[in-house]
Parts: sequence; structure tokens; C-alpha cells
Amino acid sequence: MKRVWIAPVLAVVGLFGVGCSPSPTPEAGKTGETPKVELTKSDKLEVTAFKGGYGSDFYENAAKEYAEKAGIEAEVVADPRIWEQIRPRFVQGTPPDLAFPGWGFDHWALVAEDGVLPLDSVLDQPAYGATSGTWRETFDPGILKLGQKDGKQYVMPFYVMSFGWWFDPGVFAKNGWTPPKTWDELLALCEKIKAAGIAPITYQGQYPFYMIDGMLTPWVVSIAGPGQLDAMQNLEPGAWKHESVVRAAQMIKELKDKGYFQAGATAMSHTEAQTQFVTGKAAMVPCGTWLHSEMKNSMPSTAKMQYFLPPAVAGGKGDPSAVMVKIEPWLVPAAAKNQFHAVELFKYMTSLEKAKQFVKEKGTLMSVKGSDEVELPEHLKAPAAALKASKATYSSQWGEWYPEFYKAVQTGVTRMLNGELTPEAFADLCEAEAEKVRNDPDILRHKVGS
Repeated sequence: MKRVWIAPVLAVVGLFGVGCSPSPTPEAGKTGETPKVELTKSDKLEVTAFKGGYGSDFYENAAKEYAEKAGIEAEVVADPRIWEQIRPRFVQGTPPDLAFPGWGFDHWALVAEDGVLPLDSVLDQPAYGATSGTWRETFDPGILKLGQKDGKQYVMPFYVMSFGWWFDPGVFAKNGWTPPKTWDELLALCEKIKAAGIAPITYQGQYPFYMIDGMLTPWVVSIAGPGQLDAMQNLEPGAWKHESVVRAAQMIKELKDKGYFQAGATAMSHTEAQTQFVTGKAAMVPCGTWLHSEMKNSMPSTAKMQYFLPPAVAGGKGDPSAVMVKIEPWLVPAAAKNQFHAVELFKYMTSLEKAKQFVKEKGTLMSVKGSDEVELPEHLKAPAAALKASKATYSSQWGEWYPEFYKAVQTGVTRMLNGELTPEAFADLCEAEAEKVRNDPDILRHKVGS
């Protein structure tokens, strides 16, 4: 799953006029209540969706089912590069009614220009088909918070991805190996795997965010706790050259220096590295829960994959049960012609029945409470169990907020793996890039939890 950044914040400044956004009408009665928003409405509903590893058939079928119930027309346009098709439409003020724009679309820039409808009012209404409770209460609150800015809900989660490491349980059982829970166990295991003539670890070198999310960030959190990641994402001075960042980088370098990374992995694409894993040429690979969906057609019939959390650092401040989670958000444009049915369709798609259906059909976790209470596919059982057992979740959001900064850090990772930077120099580079963002008044600033 590759991330692609298209446009900086400045590229959209001034493109979304005040007239694009419906005016909130304060709810009569008590003060402090969520303002109601008058939603636009029509008999035609247009949905655009990123067509990735989970396809688009679920969204198409759900829209058809909802349209029949609501007595309207609905169309779903899906494409692997849907962001290229919808960007001009947002600029022109003619966006779709409901959008899942994918990683190539800077939705936070759109939020900053009032181009996204805040959904707090509708979240405080009943869920689809419910007579009590609120739609908001059907979501995991920590997951829901990932779509908030300044305390308002602008983008909505659907499926949830958790990041970890993967191994083939058959290969491990055959060799008497056990997934490592700690850094020391990882080093001992890698030595055994290397001695068996297998590359212990491969990685998607052309896209270094796999290394950032699979190793660097989890080890920073393990060493120093989640508050350190918050400080880094909030661009606090000195956070990016903190001793935990240096130590995590040293750990990556140690794996490299001991020959535990597969030779040539730095030049591999995500599918190339993952193919090395599923064909048994490498024993472990860092990736999100989309791995099976991406590789199921390339897996030999005897291959299996199972998830485990990145090995923790003994004595660290972080909770070893903590899980990194990510979402790919959906949104309702402020200038959409049919906001009412866009919201109602998404309510329908996130009803418990439909959420369970998505889990069963697509083999991934969902943001809806109780959606994992189904017979899960084998590859999803361990991620679901880890998420349920976790005492804390965390998310790496800064890559979405500051794409140029993220790109520079990814380049730094590659340079370190190539021996061009020491771990200390890598941390200094990260801090210098963070300083650029701190000092640039034209870059929209974000804060974790705001």
C-alpha cells in the first residue's frame, strides 16, 4: 500500500469559498449542544472511492442496496487513482457527495479551507436503523478521534489497519522457531534463521514508511512511551533527536550490520519484498493488516501468514501490548449536492450488520464496535486478538499532516540503511526537517488529539 502526496496546503488556499459550506444553525434550547447542520438533499447520490486491495464491490453493492431502500439513484465511481479524478472537481466546486479519496488526496488541506462538512451533529443522532443511542457510540472512540481537527469530526473511519510483523507459522513450527516478543529474542531468532540459510527480515525498501511504521516508531514508543511520539508529531523542539529516536535508529542499523535484512531489500517495491516473504525466501516482514489482501493471489498454496507485534524493548516505558492503528478516511464535501443521503449511506455502511459483512468478506478489521464478533479468517485472528488485548493504541499521523517532512525522513531512513548516515546523524536530520516545519508559517499545523 503506497502513499502518494499530491498537493501542498498552499495549492488549495482560496479555492474553497465561503459559499461552498452550509451555514450551521445553532440548535434551539440549551447552550453548549452540538449545532445542527442543514444538509443538502437530492434524488441522485454520487460516491467516489479508492479502489485498492479491498476492491470496490462492497461499496457498489451497499450503495445499490441503500438507494433501493431510500428510493433514489446512486452511482459509485471507483479507481486506483481516484484522487486524480476528484481533485479538479473540488477546485471547481462540484465534488462528489461522498468520497473515499485515498492516500493521494490531502484531505486535511481541504478541511483547513472549510471544504469538508463537520459531522458532529449527525454523529449525535441515532445510528442507521437504531431507535436509541447515537451513531457516535457505535465507533471505537480512539479510532474516531483520528478524523478530528480542533475537536470537530471531519473525516470518518471505515476499515482499520493495524501495523505489525508477519511470519509463516508453518515455517516457524517446522524449524522450532517462536515469534520474538522482545528485542533480545529477535536478535537470537535472527541468528538462527540466518544460520538456516533464510533471510531473517525483508522490507519494502522503495517505500521506507514501512520501516518507519514497522520498526522506528514502535521502538520509539516501546523505549520512551507514547508521549514521546506525541511530542514528535506535535513538533516539539528536540523531540526528533531524542535519545529514543537515536536508539531506535541504532537498532535498525544493528539488524543491518548483522546481516539480518535481506540483501537488496532497499531496492524492492512493496510487492517484491512481500513476495520474498510469502515464497519463503525471508522469514519476517513488517506490514499492515492489508498484507493478505495484497498477496493472496501470489501466495503458494502451502504458505500462510500470521501477525505479531513488533518486538518490545525490555525495560522501556511503553506498554508491550500497544498497537499502532491507521485509518483511510471517508468524507462528505461541504459543497456536495446530496449531503443528506451521503451521510445516510455511510451510516448504512457502518451499521453493525454491514460492518460484520465487510470483515468477513474482506478480511480486515473495522472501526465499528462488535464488528469482529464473527468467524474471522485465520490471518486476521491474531491482529484482532492483539487489538482486543491491547491496553493502548497509537497512530502515526504526522505523515498525512506534513508530507514533505515525511518524505525527507523516509529518504533519511534509506540513507542510513545505505550507510550514508549514522543513527545520530539521522536523528539530527529529522530534527532539522521538523524545525523547517515549525518555522514555516504557511504550513498548517496539527496537534495530536486536537
